[in-house]
Amino acid sequence: MGDSTKKVPIAGRRNILITSALPYVNNVPHLGNIIGCVLSADVFARYCRIRDYNIIYMCGTDEYGTATETKATEENCSPKEICDKYHAIHRDIYKWFDISFDHFGRTSTPEQTEVCQAIFHKLMENEWLTENTMQQPYCDTCQKFLADRLVEGTCPTPGCNYDSARGDQCEKCGKLLNPTELIDPKCKVCRNTPHIRDTDHLFLELPLLRERLENYITEMSVAGSWSQNAIQATNAWLKEGLKPRCITRDLKWGVPVPHEKYKEKVFYVWFDAPIGYISITACYTPDWEKWWKNPDNVELYQFMGKDNVPFHTVMFPSTLLGTGEKWTMMKTISVTEYLNYEAGKFSKSKGIGVFGNDAKGTNIPPEVWRYYLLTNRPEVSDTLFTWADLQAKLNSELLSNLGNFINRVLSFIAKPAGAGYDSIIPDAPNVESHQLTKTLAENVGKLVEQYIDAMEKVKLKQGLKTAMSISSEGNAYLQESQFWKLFKEDPAACAIVMKTSAGLVYLLACLLEPFMPSFTDEVLKQLNLSRETHLSFSDEKGDVDKAKKPWEFLPAGHKIGRPEPLFKELKDEEVEFFRQKFAGSQADRKLKEEADAKAVAEQLKKTKLADGNNKKEKNKSGGSSSKSKATEAEPTISKLDIRVGLITEAKKHPDADSLYVEDIDVGEGSTRTVVSGLVKYIPLEEMQNRRVCVLCNLKPVAMRGIKSHAMVLAASNEDHTKVELVEPPASAKIGERVTFPGFSGEPDGLLNAKSKVWEKIQAELHTDVQLVASYKDVPFTTSAGVCKVASIANGEIR
Repeated sequence: MGDSTKKVPIAGRRNILITSALPYVNNVPHLGNIIGCVLSADVFARYCRIRDYNIIYMCGTDEYGTATETKATEENCSPKEICDKYHAIHRDIYKWFDISFDHFGRTSTPEQTEVCQAIFHKLMENEWLTENTMQQPYCDTCQKFLADRLVEGTCPTPGCNYDSARGDQCEKCGKLLNPTELIDPKCKVCRNTPHIRDTDHLFLELPLLRERLENYITEMSVAGSWSQNAIQATNAWLKEGLKPRCITRDLKWGVPVPHEKYKEKVFYVWFDAPIGYISITACYTPDWEKWWKNPDNVELYQFMGKDNVPFHTVMFPSTLLGTGEKWTMMKTISVTEYLNYEAGKFSKSKGIGVFGNDAKGTNIPPEVWRYYLLTNRPEVSDTLFTWADLQAKLNSELLSNLGNFINRVLSFIAKPAGAGYDSIIPDAPNVESHQLTKTLAENVGKLVEQYIDAMEKVKLKQGLKTAMSISSEGNAYLQESQFWKLFKEDPAACAIVMKTSAGLVYLLACLLEPFMPSFTDEVLKQLNLSRETHLSFSDEKGDVDKAKKPWEFLPAGHKIGRPEPLFKELKDEEVEFFRQKFAGSQADRKLKEEADAKAVAEQLKKTKLADGNNKKEKNKSGGSSSKSKATEAEPTISKLDIRVGLITEAKKHPDADSLYVEDIDVGEGSTRTVVSGLVKYIPLEEMQNRRVCVLCNLKPVAMRGIKSHAMVLAASNEDHTKVELVEPPASAKIGERVTFPGFSGEPDGLLNAKSKVWEKIQAELHTDVQLVASYKDVPFTTSAGVCKVASIANGEIR
């Protein structure tokens, strides 16, 4: 892509530069990180695009500093390798979440060094930097000065007493610290107590910049409608009194300080990280200064979590003001509080909560995650993520409200002529005379105004709630109109209702695009409209005025696409499965996974029964009479309920590499869920639409969180290196019982596990030399013939 395609500010347009706090590169982001910065910024960026503003959205991974060095030591590789690994992880997770960066870069670039050092030189020239001797923890065991994050101890703040506070900031109370302030400090690497040593550093003289900074804050916090939590955090810093802030560190991994005395040091990550916004833009376009040194024509919006506020409202602005250059300064800051998880806090360091890659593995689509996180966005206070709440919002708001409205409208229009409109939007003259529609239009017009007002003020949660209210209005309108009756009784009125409702469907696709872009893509597809030509909500094009006349959105005669359900219900057992799966820390989960894998292996082993066990049982009675032998007769094959089944869908178990989860039709009207350990032996594509023999009366058993309600029968060779499915004839009827000539009787409801009925019978199941599946010498028989395997002769069936 050439530079001519890169966006630059345009005179006369609203030019908006959007940044998200740069996620730190040493770990996988969790849902709290995602809603706190990248997702919130993405919603605003997408909103600005449909409003036809000229915007760029810049973000990237923050890669320098102690945390990267520490992670590299843990993983026994270089900091560069750590950054490459986690940058790719972050990029892929955000891509899955549909985050629409104009550029997702990184801070470990030549551009970062260049911009950072240029700003440093300006600060030196303008005499805003001073030298000072610092006392810093030095670890004799590790033989180095310890960066702030490498020291942990008890927070000195009265009433906090958090015992895992870092040397730069307490995660619990949020107070910024120096490592020398910690009570009982320890080296994070070796857990020994460091001692204090002198080291020279450079400081940014914040007290000397105070007047300029306060003027900026006073003006911009009003002009940019800063959120209350941002103002409070900033004022707390100012009230405490600004102190010189160290901008250098005794590290190797970072931007080198271009000063003879300090050339062995690097810039402190919180000096250089916000400069990353600028250097990432420089990587996007050589015309970066048109965005960053253009305060009269560019508005800067920045998104972050509350712990980042002082660095964006005090440190970064002071740095830019100190250069004396005309920088684009932050106009609006949008800050989130914390999203907590079930009973505690999301934590990257402790591995608690749902992480980006976890969300991807749940098979819950990205638009549902985005919707839930945004309805739960912690704008003014901490909010709580719970699986039950996610289920409630999906099932009641997305499925029953939004999805139901759209599906009802489009399904009715798609019905063949005589029952509907044969997929053609009807003509609807004289709409103004239809009072119910006029009332709807007035209500929708007001809601659209409220939506725009909320979104312009970056009140994203309110914007989403307002858009969803339009769906509720639509559902009420459909009910009150009783369109299904009107179709026969008053066709003209019915046409008005359906054309208007189809317009509402389009309107919802536009208004909800910032929140759920993949949902919008699907709705536009069902409306047979292209995103490129139709997705717009700008004043200039009259889109906002049309919202007051929703029947005008889609022309009469337009043919819609094929309606399909937009959302899938989340069931109680799935919620319980996810709650169990994501309980505790990632380390706890790993131990649980290993234990579960062991249990599955044991379960599979138990299905094999040595003949000796049977003999032992028989021999216990020694020379017992024939009468007692008769009363303890061995169970026969007739007790088993083996049926012809059809695998309608097979997929990998979401939480076990060796297991498939199959939906199998066994003639009951609905399918049974079955878990099978066949991944190593049979490719997934060969499991689809396959006729199989299914044992249906085993007691259901949970295998890695999914309950298996039957067993697929398969044969294995002597050393269990090869496994093949027992297959009924292609013409065998689905659901018919597999029989064994000479053995009659009804099967047990459920096999008695204590009596080991299945294990005893299984010992007699095998394939013969002609590959026929048999019990003793009797073949598995269906109305269409016997059941066989592909190639395993004299194999064991289980």
